[in-house]
Amino acid sequence: MNEILLNDLKWEVKGYWPWVPLKGTSMELGQELMGVTDWMPATVPGGVHYDLFRQGWITNPYQELNSLSCEWVENRWWVYRTTLKQPELRAARVELVFQGLDYEASVYADHLLLGEHKGMFEPAVFDVTDLLSGRESLEISVLLKQAPDEMGQIGKTSATFTQKSRFNYKWDFSTRLVNVGIWDDVVLRVHQQCFWDDVSITTDAEFGENDRNQISSGRITIQAGIKRMAGSEDDGTLTVCITCADPEGNPLLVQSRPVRAGELLNAELEIPEPELWYPNGYGKQPLYNLELKLLDEAGTELDTQSFQTGIRKLDYIHNVDSPDNALPYTVVINGSKIYMKGVNMTPLDHLYGNVTVEQYQLMIRLMKAAHINLVRVWGGGIIEKKAFYDLCDVNGIMVWQEFIQSSSGIDNIPSKQPEFLELLHKTACTALCDKRNHVSLTVWSGGNELMSEPNKPSDSSDSNLAMLKELVEQYDPQRLFLPTSASGPVEYITDAKGQGHDVHGYWKYMGNPYHYELYGSNDNLLHSEFGVDGLSSLKSLEKFLSETNRRPVSMENNAIWRHHGEWWDTLSREEEMFGSMTDLEQFSACSQWIQAEGIRFVLEANRRRKFRNSGSIVWQFNEPWPNVSCTNLVDYYGETKMAYHWVKSAFRPLHVSLDYRSLLLTPSTGFQGDVYVHGGNGRKVEVDAEVFDAVGRCIYQQSFEAEGNKDQAVGAGVLNFNVPEHEDALYFVRLSYQDGDEAPQQNLYVFSTNKKHPYAPALALIGGNLEVRQESLWQPTGAQEKSQQARFTVQNTGSEVLLHIHAEEKGDRYWMEADEQFHTLFPGETKTVTVTCTPKLSGGFLSGENYRITDGLPEIRFMSFLTAQSRMIQVGGEKNRE
Repeated sequence: MNEILLNDLKWEVKGYWPWVPLKGTSMELGQELMGVTDWMPATVPGGVHYDLFRQGWITNPYQELNSLSCEWVENRWWVYRTTLKQPELRAARVELVFQGLDYEASVYADHLLLGEHKGMFEPAVFDVTDLLSGRESLEISVLLKQAPDEMGQIGKTSATFTQKSRFNYKWDFSTRLVNVGIWDDVVLRVHQQCFWDDVSITTDAEFGENDRNQISSGRITIQAGIKRMAGSEDDGTLTVCITCADPEGNPLLVQSRPVRAGELLNAELEIPEPELWYPNGYGKQPLYNLELKLLDEAGTELDTQSFQTGIRKLDYIHNVDSPDNALPYTVVINGSKIYMKGVNMTPLDHLYGNVTVEQYQLMIRLMKAAHINLVRVWGGGIIEKKAFYDLCDVNGIMVWQEFIQSSSGIDNIPSKQPEFLELLHKTACTALCDKRNHVSLTVWSGGNELMSEPNKPSDSSDSNLAMLKELVEQYDPQRLFLPTSASGPVEYITDAKGQGHDVHGYWKYMGNPYHYELYGSNDNLLHSEFGVDGLSSLKSLEKFLSETNRRPVSMENNAIWRHHGEWWDTLSREEEMFGSMTDLEQFSACSQWIQAEGIRFVLEANRRRKFRNSGSIVWQFNEPWPNVSCTNLVDYYGETKMAYHWVKSAFRPLHVSLDYRSLLLTPSTGFQGDVYVHGGNGRKVEVDAEVFDAVGRCIYQQSFEAEGNKDQAVGAGVLNFNVPEHEDALYFVRLSYQDGDEAPQQNLYVFSTNKKHPYAPALALIGGNLEVRQESLWQPTGAQEKSQQARFTVQNTGSEVLLHIHAEEKGDRYWMEADEQFHTLFPGETKTVTVTCTPKLSGGFLSGENYRITDGLPEIRFMSFLTAQSRMIQVGGEKNRE
C-alpha cells in the first residue's frame, strides 16, 4: 500500500446557510444561491475559523470576548474543494481517505456523491478507482454540515449523542469555540490486488528463572490479515517477507514464508539479548524497526508496511497493602514497578486541526524534562494524531488513553442512546487498532468521571462500559482497561480511610492548614486527577487582555476575566495569603507561588506512600486557549508556570522532601517535620537541612543520612528547631542533597509567623539585588534543529533573600526552556543556569509568533519574585540594564 498526501493541494473553503449547498439555485427565481462567504484559501488539516480570520471575516477569537462573536461559524455549512490530478500509478484500487472530518460530512467527486460520514475519529474512505480512470483530474468537494448541538461541561451525560470533542462546547479551561473542518490528513491510498489488513504487533520479554535482572530473550508477535481486492483474481501463493532491524538500523533477522490471500499471518520473532524499552526515568527507549512486505508469485511488491516497536514485558499488580476489592493500579515493566509521575493532557488548541508536529514536540520535551513518565489523554478532548503517540514511544511517556466520553454534571451516567453507542463502538475499534502498536500505550479507560450515582464511579456492569471492555479484550488484551477515571469506589478524595482507591480532586488550594492535613494523611491508591489553579504570566496575559483589563480583579466583577477562566478566580486566596493585590504582575507572581506550593505538597505526600500509592497524575499539563487563571502547568503560548518547575523538582528520580501540616509557625515554639528520601536505589544519601531567615542568617542546621530505596520512601529523621520570637517573619527550610555526579539539588520550603497573611512579609523583601552574567555566547544545540543554547550565572549581591529567580525570553519567536527555574538565592549565593531556545513553529492563531529567518538571537532577562530588573553582564564585559 502506498499513500499520497493531499494536504498541500490548493484547497478552498466557502460558507453557506444550512441546506443551501444542496439546493444550489432559488426555486422562485432560478438564480444561483450565493454563499455567506466567498471562496477562501483553506488550510488542510485545519479548521474554518483560522481561514476566516486570515480573510478578515472574524477577529482573533482568543482575545478578550472575541470568541462570542464567532459562534455563528459553527451554525453554517462549509464546503471544501480542491482539484486532484490523475496520479501516475499502477493500482488495483485507489481510495480517497479523510483521516479526520469534523463532524458530519458528504463527500463528492465531480459532483457525484461518494458517500456520507459522521464522526471525528474514524477515517472516511471512498473508492475512486473508476472515477480516476481516463480522467486528467477530479474535483473533490466536502460538504460539512453545522456542528451538532452537543453539550459542554454542564449537561446530561446520559443524553450525549455524538463523538464530537466536547471541550469545544465550553469547559472550565475553555470557551465555546466549536471546530468545523478537515482536522487530520487527507491521503490517496493506493492498493494492489492484495494488501495488509489490521496489523497487530505485541512484544514481550523473558527473564532468567533465578535472576529477574537477567534477560533471556525478547519476542515480537505479529498478527495481520491478508486481504484480496474484491473482484480480483486469485494470484495463487503469496510471499511474506518480514525484516527486523535493531534500534541502530542494523539488520537483525529476515523471515520469508508462503501465504494465501484471506489467511491470517501469525509470526513470532525471537530477539536474543534484546534492548528493552522503559518509561522515562527507568531506562532507555530503544525501538526496533519492522518491515512487512507482501510479494506475488513473480516477486512483485504488492504492499509494504513499516513499524517501530519497543520490546518490554508489561504487567499490572495490586498496590502494597491494597484492599481486596481494589483494581491493580501498579504498572510493572520488565519486572520493575513503575511509579506513575503523570499529567493529564487536554487538546493543545481549541482548533486542534491546526496543531503542528513541533507543538507536540515541545509538549513531550517538557514532559520528559520534568521526569514525567505518563500522560492521560482525557476523554472530553480528542484522540490525538499519530505524531503524538510516536513521540511518546521515542521519549518513554506511557499513555493512558480514554475513549471519548465524559461527565456532564447534571447526570454522569454513560449514554445508552443507540446512535451514541454505534458511534462509540466505531471510534473505539478504530482507536484500538490504530494505537495498540504503540509501545507507550499502557492503559485504556472508558472515559472521564462517569458515575452511576453521585460520587460513585460506574463500573463494567454498565452496558456502555461493558461493551468497551469487551472491545479491549478483543483487540488489545495486553493492556489494562479501567472502566472510568476515577474508578472508585468513591469519585472524590475523602478524609475517610479505605475509601479512596483511584480518586479525583481537588482542584483548588484547600487553605492553610487544611490542604496539608487532607493530603498529608490521605490513603488513596491512585490520584489520577487533581490540581491547583494559578494565573498565567504577565507576558502571556498581555497578549490577550487589553491594557484596561490588566489589573487584579475578581472574575465576579470582570466579564473578560470570567470568559478566560471563570472557575479559577484566586483573588480572595491571594489576598488571604499575601494581603492586598496592587498590580497584575504582583497578582500573577503570588498566584503562581500558591499553585506551585499546593501541587508540590500533594505530589510529595503521595510519593511518601510509594507503592501503597501507585502514582499522581496532575490536572492539567496544558490548556487549549489562553486563560487568565487555570490549573495548567504550561500556558497556551508554551510558557511554563512556576508550578511546572516545582513538579519537575518533586518528580526527580532522587528527591528529598519535608512533611509538615501547616505553613504557619508559632514564635518561641518548636517545629518538627519528618525528612524523607525518595529514590536512591540502595545508595547512601546525605541530606543537609538549613533554616534561614530573610537576610540569609542560618539559625539552625541538621544533617541526615539514609539508604535510598527504589520501591519506597525512606524516613531520614526528624527536623527539629526552635522558632525565633518574631511575629511577622518568613523562615526558609532548605534541604540539600547530592545526586551522583550532578550538581547538588535543593528543595526549599517557606514558613511564616504572620497569622493574618502568612506570605505578606514576602512583599516587603526589597533588599536583594540580582546580577546576571552571560557566560557563553549562543550556540546551536544538537538536540533540536535551529535551537540555541547559552549559559548564565545569577548572583544575589544584595542583603535579603531573592525568591523564585527565573529566566524569560523577552520576545515571542522562541520557546524557552531552562534547566533551573524559580530557585531562591540568599545573599552572596550564585547559581548557573543553562537556557535553550527553540524557534516557534505553531499552527493556526499561534502562527503569528512563528520564527522568521530574519529574527535575531534570543533575548533573555532574569527576574525574581516581584522584581523585574536585573543587571546583565554580557559575554566580553559589555553591560546594560534590562
